[in-house]
Amino acid sequence: MSQQSNTALGVIFNVIASILFAVMFAYTSLLGALEGNEIYGWRILLTLPCLTVFIIAQGNWSQVRHIYKRVCNERFFIFTRLLSSFLIGLQLWLFMWAPGNGYGLDVSLGYFMMPIIMVVLGRVAFKDKMSGWQKLSCVFAILAVIHMLIVSKNLTWPTLLICLGYPIYFWLRQKTNTNNIGGVWFDMMLSLPLSIFFILKGDVFTGVLGSPLNTFLLILGLGLISALALGFQSLSAPHLNLSLFGLLVYVEPVLLFIVALILGETIQPSEWPTYIAIWMAVSVLILEGLMSLKKKAHPQI
Repeated sequence: MSQQSNTALGVIFNVIASILFAVMFAYTSLLGALEGNEIYGWRILLTLPCLTVFIIAQGNWSQVRHIYKRVCNERFFIFTRLLSSFLIGLQLWLFMWAPGNGYGLDVSLGYFMMPIIMVVLGRVAFKDKMSGWQKLSCVFAILAVIHMLIVSKNLTWPTLLICLGYPIYFWLRQKTNTNNIGGVWFDMMLSLPLSIFFILKGDVFTGVLGSPLNTFLLILGLGLISALALGFQSLSAPHLNLSLFGLLVYVEPVLLFIVALILGETIQPSEWPTYIAIWMAVSVLILEGLMSLKKKAHPQI
């Protein structure tokens, strides 16, 4: 298969993953009788076995074994795993909780802001150089935050949790050399006891969603969508360079934004400058990425 075909396949897989994540975001409306904690619990419980099969099928189980050996042999390493599991657990919980509680737009805004925060974190934590385009993007992002704080006063905790929590999580994975799918599996495995607790404390067995069969079919659907989304996202990575992968990051928040509007959320007039500034910041990063891809596709002779 040619390099161009590989790239096209990676783009298709990544876009499918983003669509599935958006579907899962909307799917929570079918589980409205359940609390976000219980939905999160079922997602972890049903996704982990599917993720296990996927990792084994891909021949990556050695990554899990390597992390386990480090837990046994390296002092305090287990505490970094617990922190990592806590950080990603918060994000997965919020993703399940937000749509049914009127915070879908806030979460989508957090996902729009996250790559910009990642650029800043790379500069501060890893001494990465910032291009002129990235600096301009940060200016727009700062204007958006100033507007949220002073004018519209709509800088909510879900937005902050997404745009700050994920960069810290990825930074920790990078610093501990666990930035792979085995690390994701280990994080979800450590979240399993809490997810089972949420399930046992929930109401799924009382028939609040209708017949027990319908209830479990809905829950199984959630697990299937979650597993497929993670699978397609993982399959896309080997076919994409970092620049293209970074551009595709923006597909998911756009879809989440649309889903939130479909679910009935609205943008207040005072909030529009915030969204416009963030979209300008995102557009600048996308433009830089497209220019970088064009240079790589047509190098100067």
